[in-house]
Amino acid sequence: MTTTAENRWLIVGLGNPGPEYEFTRHNIGFLVIDSISELYHVAVKRSECRALVGKTVIEGAEAELVKPQTYMNLSGEAVGCLMGKPERLDSKLIVVVDDFALRFGTLRLRSKGSHGGHNGLRSIIAHLKTEDFIRVRVGIGPDHPISDPARFVLDRFSQVERAALNEVIDNATAAVTDIMRFGIEKAMAKWN
Repeated sequence: MTTTAENRWLIVGLGNPGPEYEFTRHNIGFLVIDSISELYHVAVKRSECRALVGKTVIEGAEAELVKPQTYMNLSGEAVGCLMGKPERLDSKLIVVVDDFALRFGTLRLRSKGSHGGHNGLRSIIAHLKTEDFIRVRVGIGPDHPISDPARFVLDRFSQVERAALNEVIDNATAAVTDIMRFGIEKAMAKWN
């Protein structure tokens, strides 16, 4: 299948590598990539640019699934390296990221925008030198005041959150495929 700029995608889930971070709130981007990889039967294990990468076809488009291994605050190093390669210069970028400001389970799709205080997005924007990329923000915010947000995002999901987590991940997975199928505007109208 020949691909054009319109149907080449890099789908990046943000998180931290290592088993100690595996089911923490900050790693919901990784969990969504795992869900997509399972759905499309692709292993995300090839090492490139300090990231794990897997290639598949989604909605007739070439898609690379990416889990940066740089730790969250340096995510832009991996994404910048990948997007800077000649074969990806025309690829569209979707970043799946946790959002402390959104109530747990809420999705917000954006065609572009600021980092909103998220260090992973801040790093990507700094390395790409643009805010013009799609992001799927997945709410992890608490329903009560938190004195230490940095610790909260690195904690594991609560029992109540775990009960709803599969649905949240399924929704984020569907939102990514909707972006590819219908475009960001229609996907935003559906999910926001």
